[in-house]
Amino acid sequence: MTAFQKFIEMPITGREESFAPANFAEKLLPIKPENDKERQRLNLVTHFALGALWGTAFGLAGRAEVHGQKAVAVVFTTVYTGDVLINTALGLYEPSSWSKTDLAVDIIDKLVQAEATGAIFDRLDRS
Repeated sequence: MTAFQKFIEMPITGREESFAPANFAEKLLPIKPENDKERQRLNLVTHFALGALWGTAFGLAGRAEVHGQKAVAVVFTTVYTGDVLINTALGLYEPSSWSKTDLAVDIIDKLVQAEATGAIFDRLDRS
């Protein structure tokens, strides 16, 4: 997702880098970056940690013998819904204020992540 956002989505939309992952980590953990470089590092680490959770969700789907596009649909729906609900409950998201473009970008970015993670998981699972 990070590569897709940086090299495809952000140049098309003109959107600045999001610090949603860092905001999430700062809300849940006793972490307060002291400068921009530390905040960027926290953002990247949290982004990858959240991506690992997507991988865990695909692992659980695989254990339930759910693979391919069915796994992508199940994992995306479950993880995306949880992401929006948790971040909204923490006061980090306000989906009712999002434009249609903001919503589409959020869904597409995370669907790309789900598709890529699912493809990698299925490939490794067959090995």
